[in-house]
Amino acid sequence: MYSAIAANKRNTVFIIAVFLLIIGGLGVLAAWLLNSWSIAIVVFVIAALYAVFQYFFASAQALMISGARPIQKADNPRLYRIVENLAITEGLPMPKVYVIADPAPNAFATGRNPQTASVAATTGLLDMMTDRELEGVMAHEMGHVKNYDIRVSLIVFGLVVAIGLISDIVFRFVLFGGGRSRNNNLGGPALLIVLAIGIVAAILAPIAAALVQAAISRQREYLADASSALTTRDPEGLESALAKLQAGFQPVRRTTSSMSHLWISQPDKPGFMSRLFSTHPPIPDRIARLEQNAQRL
Repeated sequence: MYSAIAANKRNTVFIIAVFLLIIGGLGVLAAWLLNSWSIAIVVFVIAALYAVFQYFFASAQALMISGARPIQKADNPRLYRIVENLAITEGLPMPKVYVIADPAPNAFATGRNPQTASVAATTGLLDMMTDRELEGVMAHEMGHVKNYDIRVSLIVFGLVVAIGLISDIVFRFVLFGGGRSRNNNLGGPALLIVLAIGIVAAILAPIAAALVQAAISRQREYLADASSALTTRDPEGLESALAKLQAGFQPVRRTTSSMSHLWISQPDKPGFMSRLFSTHPPIPDRIARLEQNAQRL
């Protein structure tokens, strides 16, 4: 299990490096098409500022979008005590606890680090899970906190936003004649080829970013599942919870595609495109890994 955790962390570093390469490639493309490194620098600065803004405010935004309501121990002693016990077990600061009025069973964690972490659970999850299963789910979310997955998620979110912003700028410049500043001496066919390359690159970059986002999120879900099993010494509890999540699936009412990777299970309706860009591995695969881990504990 520990080797799997180490491998997932290495994969995360590699995937973030791919993100940075995509952004760098878009910057070079913009500079070449516009024949101006100054414009490319401006594009980078705007994208970086926007990514930083998202890094600091995406957590509060996710809680607001989902309709999460902060609670104290007296509001929901069962949920609060489970999270409190897990925080003590892991030696982590007590995160802020939220409840979402939604019949869809789901939960997520967010924040920049353990000191600013928040965990949220839907009323549907609380109604469906036994104490043992709820502990497994919340240990999964605390695993995201302990492993700094919450920070990785915010960084990835910011990088996706930056790639989308740069791609949009490049697309607009190329589509509306910005590329001609580099190629005024090219003939018609050559110019069309250059413009086509710019347009295709600007369209494919966000798609590639979404695929990379999905890949890194899937890795972190496996890692959080393993962390939950290590913390509770009860992988069967999370296995049972995941089976219930699959059998009782309902789409979350208030969510967005940008925060879908935060939830413990896919929050939207399944379909071809959602499977292609799914931020979660299939639940049967997650259960199978937990069963393997159970044999080693």
